[in-house]
Amino acid sequence: MPEVYQAERTISTVFKEQKQVDDAIRRLLDRGVPRDHISVMGRNFQSETRIAGFITKRDVILGGLRTGAIFGSLFGSFLSLLTGVGVLFIPFVGPIVAAGPISALLLGAASGAIAGSAGAGLVSVLTTLGMPEDKATIYQTRLQAGEFLLLAEVPGDRTGEFQLLLESAGGEEINTIDKTLARPCPGPCNSPEDLSPEVRSHLSQEAQRTFIERYNNVLNETSDEFTAEQAAWEAVHQKFDEDENGVWSRAKVGV
Repeated sequence: MPEVYQAERTISTVFKEQKQVDDAIRRLLDRGVPRDHISVMGRNFQSETRIAGFITKRDVILGGLRTGAIFGSLFGSFLSLLTGVGVLFIPFVGPIVAAGPISALLLGAASGAIAGSAGAGLVSVLTTLGMPEDKATIYQTRLQAGEFLLLAEVPGDRTGEFQLLLESAGGEEINTIDKTLARPCPGPCNSPEDLSPEVRSHLSQEAQRTFIERYNNVLNETSDEFTAEQAAWEAVHQKFDEDENGVWSRAKVGV
């Protein structure tokens, strides 16, 4: 029986060039890091790959889409190796392409800081994850400058190995936190109590029911937790707006 991958820590780093990110992802995969434990964010992915056959990265960004612009396809060759690709608007950074579990986390705005136009941007979300504020600020600034952020969830006893791997691939500003990115449910969600606190605290009771119903339906169809999570947030955003506390609670008129 194959050994179950047990991620305990998250290593983050920035790369100046897309080709460095491509190399780092392939090396992580070769060392046994599953694709659903690798995340990438960036503004300047140089690809015009068609998404679902009808829309490109340029179309999405110029269309001014914020949250909810989630597609299961790819913007570039290496992104096709990861789970879930989305485009969303982050205050102080602008339109961002996000792939991997970070895309669903950002879509849900687990800190309540991203989805609102008055939010504190990426820094607030990263510090909520346990990252030092000075490091999170550096990451946000370098994303603004067109560089790329990569996060890899790794076993605790292999942290040093993967830190060296990312450094040798050209990674800078390497940081490690003693936790992994939040997931909404440990498998199917049977009740609101199954939702992670980061998700539950930003949904009204009705929005929780919408999230769970859509999450479970897509999970049954795809067996992919991240696709299910993205679809669930999209369903919430279609039916609700945020209130002043960052809770998705205001039912949209006519929906």
